[in-house]
Amino acid sequence: MPVRTVIEHGPKGKRSVAISIDWLGWERGAKTAELALQALESYRERYQPIAALAGMESEFDAAGPLDVVEEKVGPGSTDFWGISFAPSAAEQEPMTTADLERRITLLQACWQYFDRVAARVSPEMRKGARGGGRDRDRIISHVIRVESEDFARRVGLQLPEGAALGPPALDRYRQDYVDAMRAYNAGEVKGHMLTWNLPFLIRHSAYHTLDHAWEMEDKDLSAENRT
Repeated sequence: MPVRTVIEHGPKGKRSVAISIDWLGWERGAKTAELALQALESYRERYQPIAALAGMESEFDAAGPLDVVEEKVGPGSTDFWGISFAPSAAEQEPMTTADLERRITLLQACWQYFDRVAARVSPEMRKGARGGGRDRDRIISHVIRVESEDFARRVGLQLPEGAALGPPALDRYRQDYVDAMRAYNAGEVKGHMLTWNLPFLIRHSAYHTLDHAWEMEDKDLSAENRT
């Protein structure tokens, strides 16, 4: 099957994002839609371990070419960050149980991959413009805190500052986050997201986790430290 792909343009046309809406976390931004599609395709091999961790390796390996099924304009943040910040037309709620669980499984695979990368890369990261030169532990803290203290609030999960940091607390938080997603999809959570929705929240959580996992891989100094 072709890979269903959405193009999200910034309102001023400064950046565009190519998004695989069925393989959460696999999305790339660039200055133009064409360059974003090229970037997305170039990351196909890098996404394969996530599909494998999710138990979907055969399905992913059989996936065909990128197929743009939608082009849309996102908010100003799309222009500024080069990241998708709005649901696509295909991302509707409530989801079927099968769709929700598939998305959760892919998100959990992104978490697992992030944890494995964090465990093997060097504490000191190669310096560069991205992230202001953050080292490994600051990247880890950033990813966990943004998700647990911002994203998770959108499905009614309220955590104190720093409450998800550390292995036991992180495991508990992630299970609570998944449980909150299921409750939200079932209509058991008071309130409703205004500009986001649940499919996008899960996708954005997966993207944020995986993007920073790849950042750590790209800035890893382990090989250089062994020479």
